[in-house]
Amino acid sequence: MKIAVILGTRPEIIKMAPVIDEIEKNDSECVLIHTGQHYDIEMSKQFFIDLKLKLPDYNIGIGSNTALKQISIIISELEEILTKEKVDVVLVQGDTNAALAGSLAANKLKIPVGHVEAGLRSFDKNMPEETNRILADNCTKLFFVPTETTALNLQNEGFNHNDIHITGNTIVDACFRHKDIAEEKSKIKDKIIFDEYIALTMHRAENVDNPDRLRSIVDALINIDENIVFPVHPHTKKSLRDLDLYDKLANCENIQITKPLGYLDFLYMISHSKLILTDSGGLQEEAITLSIPCITLRYNTERPETISAGGNILAGTTSNQISKNINMILEDREVYERMSNAVNPYGDGTSSKRIYDIIRSYYDKNSLDVTSFDEITDFKGYYMRHVTEEVTVESYESLHEGHIIEEIFEDGTPVYIDNNLNLKNKDIVVKEFSKVE
Repeated sequence: MKIAVILGTRPEIIKMAPVIDEIEKNDSECVLIHTGQHYDIEMSKQFFIDLKLKLPDYNIGIGSNTALKQISIIISELEEILTKEKVDVVLVQGDTNAALAGSLAANKLKIPVGHVEAGLRSFDKNMPEETNRILADNCTKLFFVPTETTALNLQNEGFNHNDIHITGNTIVDACFRHKDIAEEKSKIKDKIIFDEYIALTMHRAENVDNPDRLRSIVDALINIDENIVFPVHPHTKKSLRDLDLYDKLANCENIQITKPLGYLDFLYMISHSKLILTDSGGLQEEAITLSIPCITLRYNTERPETISAGGNILAGTTSNQISKNINMILEDREVYERMSNAVNPYGDGTSSKRIYDIIRSYYDKNSLDVTSFDEITDFKGYYMRHVTEEVTVESYESLHEGHIIEEIFEDGTPVYIDNNLNLKNKDIVVKEFSKVE
């Protein structure tokens, strides 16, 4: 079996590292395609070496072009690469331009797409990542979703439940895989000046490009009686300087500003913090995986499971709410312990194995191929039914040929569709097809 893995940013490389391990461990062929988003080839090469990964077979090297140029270049280059390599499946991850371009290119070439971390939704289309993940999912054959909530998002959008697989999130596998490497190789361990500290990251445009929000966040930071380590993103630094806010932070004795950190240094820094303050999506996952309470400087999140699990709090960007939540967590031992011990909704670190095993199962059953209809099929429409008999999802669909259960409700609440689920006393929404004789 030949699997192409397309990635372009550091978070993608981090999250796909254990998947790549799993492919190679099982003697399948991995064609690694790096789009080169955000940084140059030499920096990229060192990152793969640091994480003990094979070097990419292809490096497209798109750099920091506009999103439209990045996507168009990647699609154009992938057409040639994927046609030449004749892979059985393409794997993309998350919500980046590389994920969107990779899924579009594979879809147009009739190559099945496996989307790792599918189904995330912030329901905020002002975020470019939201559009990327929606479009990528619409090109996908195999949905590898981290949680039941993300599975329900896809069910609600009409995707076939048979292709939606709850695998957990590879960030858990990645944290376990990389933490030991970070302890061994990190160069920042002797440079952090505090024994205890809050780890801060801030880079999202809706925060750093909004003067009112940025001023409010800084106001909270300079008035917090806690040590803070802040690796500052270049764009964030520019925004802070433009508003005369950078020196305010830099002159605070309890705030250590560092240059952007490499991944291993960054992982070491966050794993030794007592609280994480961030507007990052991925860091919300890493925080709960590392058992560190998290406060998110946003008004919505595509990781709502971290909130419901109790490990993360949405604080928005007002100075008052940020300070209030920091004080609540750090001054109340019971709250701190509860958040630290929140059950990780993203799994136990075996997501990559599940993903590979699912792909292998489809491959062995010849179920990966993207095929055309060979019979005339009529879409009859939708119907809703209350089920009174003892029957599983799989049995119901077998007994009613051409009927696909799209949603299930129990007492008005949507339920994840498992083939072995008993439908008795549940309401179902069904999509009906029939063959035209």
